[in-house]
Amino acid sequence: MGWKDAAEPVLARMPAVARPEGHVPFRRKLGWTGGILVLYFFLTNVTLFGLETGTANDLFGQFRSILAGQQGSVLQLGIGPIVTASIVLQLLGGADLLGLDTDNNPRDQVLYQGLQKLLVGVMIVLTGLPMVFAGGFLPADQAVASSLGIGTVGVKSLIFAQIAVGGVLILFMDEIVSKWGVGSGVGLFIIAGVSQQLVGGLFSWQGLGGASGLFPTWIGIATGAVSLPSAPDDLLSTLFLGQGQLLALVTTLLIFGIVVYAESVRVEIPLSHARVKGARGRFPVKLIYASVLPMILVRALQANIQFLGRILNNQWAGMPAWLGQYASGQVTGGLFYYVAPIQSRSDWMWFLGLTSADPLDIAIRVLIDLGFMIVGGAVFAVFWVETTGMGPESTAQQIQNSGMQIPGFRRNPQVIEKVMERYIPQVTVIGGALVGLLAVMANMLGTIGAVSGTGLLLTVSITYKLYEEIAEEQLMEMHPMMRQMFGSE
Repeated sequence: MGWKDAAEPVLARMPAVARPEGHVPFRRKLGWTGGILVLYFFLTNVTLFGLETGTANDLFGQFRSILAGQQGSVLQLGIGPIVTASIVLQLLGGADLLGLDTDNNPRDQVLYQGLQKLLVGVMIVLTGLPMVFAGGFLPADQAVASSLGIGTVGVKSLIFAQIAVGGVLILFMDEIVSKWGVGSGVGLFIIAGVSQQLVGGLFSWQGLGGASGLFPTWIGIATGAVSLPSAPDDLLSTLFLGQGQLLALVTTLLIFGIVVYAESVRVEIPLSHARVKGARGRFPVKLIYASVLPMILVRALQANIQFLGRILNNQWAGMPAWLGQYASGQVTGGLFYYVAPIQSRSDWMWFLGLTSADPLDIAIRVLIDLGFMIVGGAVFAVFWVETTGMGPESTAQQIQNSGMQIPGFRRNPQVIEKVMERYIPQVTVIGGALVGLLAVMANMLGTIGAVSGTGLLLTVSITYKLYEEIAEEQLMEMHPMMRQMFGSE
């Protein structure tokens, strides 16, 4: 008996959102997507009962914009368990250890989805338990413990139960969007969190004298409410790196431009319909073929490494200095310091006095971060393409099933696959490495609203793809025959 036969009774019975029968109208898809988005914002504002307010320490820190969720809320874990479970599945699938054919075998598809849900549950426990019970990252309110008479451990158990429920809720919210809505729930939640930070960075208004938003700050500068230094060097530093945020604005606009341009760069393979004369089309192999979603996996892997470091620092009093050194909850030396990603200008601009770190240590960190993101982006992009039905073989089969063929070639899936192999593997690696490079550069220069460069990169690309999907859905609504021709029904 193989592992599939042994695990099938459990995995096949995992709760799941039912798939729609037939086509879901576009307006209904928008309704489901909008409803889940409202529910997401509502849950991020539901504070954990029993949590001591004002003392919680966010373990995810600057990874929060990528992992979504909200510190101290029911969605404390965000999409972290989903992403971590995906990393495990990507690695197992990439090494062909699972033996699942998710493209053609319905039974294997059910097992894969059940295994993913099981792994998400395991990750909720492995992430949530240390967060609540180790190191005081989510401290229990002593007043609540006394009033309920259940002690500190009892209150902590209640806190863990709440964040576990939140982890399960976000899993099924993602599944609802994927099956009944537009795009994916994971992408939607990232867009929601980053957009909220971005809007705050542009428009937050705390009075002209202490405004933190870009526009209020410049209104304060124009009206004289915000004082500027008179020395030229200090003035330029204030305008570009300080309150003026000009460098952050340039970086933000540059990321928007580069991502939109990269999304439009593609190799288009001509197609013609085998039975409908004159019906032609193109299959686009984009530069960012695997999308930017594999980058979430890379950053989540880094977040989990830093999470492990902080847990060890709190629980292991005699942790060796070579492994990690911490001050005020932040890593300052050791192995965990060197593998920590560069998150902002203050992590590396020693020449402007923004950090007291040694230039050699900074160079090592930058090189490790670049290597991790470029290599990791390429590797996870390849895994993503192979496990999501975007590889040459799966794409050739989809083109064959749609009735299309490549002009000048025999209508045979093996022939189409050979043509696709000329482009897809190379473009996948190049695109994944490019996204990794852009993510590091964006983090180093900083963006509006203290959004991480990776978060902004993900948001722009996911939004662009969401726009393309909405345009495609509208086209299919206007011309239902196209849906039948391309097998979307």
